[in-house]
Amino acid sequence: MKVEQLTCDYLVVGAGAVGMAFADVLLHETNANILIIDKHAKPGGHWNLAYPFVTLHQPSAFYGVCSKELNRGVIDKCGMNEGLMGLASGQEVSAYFDAVMNETFLPSGRVQYFPLCEYHGEKRFASLVNGTQYEVTVNKKIVDATYLNTNIPLTHTPSFTRDDDVAFTPVNTVTMHANGYENYVVVGGGKTGIDTCLWLLQNKVSPGNIHWVVSRDAWLLNRKNTQPLERFFFDAIGAQANQMEAIAQSESIDDMFDRLESSGVLLRLDKSVRPSMFHGATVSEMELEALQKLTSVVRHGRVKHISKEALEFENASWAMPENALVIDCSASAITNLEIKPVFSGDTITPQTVRAYQPVFSAALIAHVEAAYSDEATKQLLTQVVPLPNRDIDWLPMTAAMLRNMKIWSEDEALRMWIHQCRLDGFSRIVHGVAKDDVKKLAVLGRLKAASMPAMQKLMTYIQTLKASGQFG
Repeated sequence: MKVEQLTCDYLVVGAGAVGMAFADVLLHETNANILIIDKHAKPGGHWNLAYPFVTLHQPSAFYGVCSKELNRGVIDKCGMNEGLMGLASGQEVSAYFDAVMNETFLPSGRVQYFPLCEYHGEKRFASLVNGTQYEVTVNKKIVDATYLNTNIPLTHTPSFTRDDDVAFTPVNTVTMHANGYENYVVVGGGKTGIDTCLWLLQNKVSPGNIHWVVSRDAWLLNRKNTQPLERFFFDAIGAQANQMEAIAQSESIDDMFDRLESSGVLLRLDKSVRPSMFHGATVSEMELEALQKLTSVVRHGRVKHISKEALEFENASWAMPENALVIDCSASAITNLEIKPVFSGDTITPQTVRAYQPVFSAALIAHVEAAYSDEATKQLLTQVVPLPNRDIDWLPMTAAMLRNMKIWSEDEALRMWIHQCRLDGFSRIVHGVAKDDVKKLAVLGRLKAASMPAMQKLMTYIQTLKASGQFG
């Protein structure tokens, strides 16, 4: 079969949120020609396969691409997110990325888009529809926007086994199979498990009939502290000041987490259970109250095998309730925790350079590529913030984020770009503080005063963890 020849300046592999956010900045800040390939039929990556009731966990203002608003300024007037900024549904996010591609990218004349194609490496890819082979001449760089691989319930392989007669469904198809059961066994304690338990509660399932299998309890973020609006200044920026003070004033790692909880920075499901996981999942206070009404939370570690009679764990067995549907929510959101250099020769590998914000990170990396020519400078400005898994991973994540913020603050041009970036949010409400607003200035003063002592304390704790072999 003849190989078709293509040419571009940047070859972006992956049209998910990261690839789209990166390409958007290149499109608006350079004259580059961009070629985007993706295995899905539409842009949006894993959102193409999202479960029906999924929403963003943080405000829509933090999501999407720089050039197009997703949030629309909506404040929810009902539900468990009432009073907070709107959370786009999976359908909204999918439609949003489709609109970005068809209303902004393709009309520019500088973007080529090849959906339903698989990248084979070496600047080659093929159509999944008709097998057409393509070879690309890349004038500048390849952008691997698939590196932060998202594992989704519909396509992942569970780590447990099960008997064939078990009533079982991945969360993606639960709406089609939920009817007729008295009990629901939700396997997975992360974001998807949270969403599923809340969905069942919202659909009038009694809390006593929801059995939540949580292998590890997690520290959670309070969504009220993530609102990038002036009216939430004391929640959002106040939480940042509280965080720095909690770290700086702590006397041990456990004491630090206790202080973070008591100051409202972190939340947990059960005050009597010490969390050992942190994935950055975010809940509203009303959602947490609803989850705390669940009377059957199963904590025996990871499920090994499921039968109609019992869930089997490594060192325990839990009797399965009668007439139960098992809902698989055990897929991990991000499966690739290994760090690579963002800039390496002719390849750019977008990763998180700010915690919790992969799309802002992708946009900033694209801006650095567009605005800076020196490789060493690019690497300095895009040091990776490691993705967390365990509770203690919160420490190096936070330390790396503080490091990057300090470096960015010392570059005036980059500081101004961040201030103007739609995906940033907090810079605007900080810069908008009036010189005579004593209360807000006091919060900013607390934040500034505690930041350096907090960084020093984090480094001390991290060294202690390294010495004990808990970090490599």
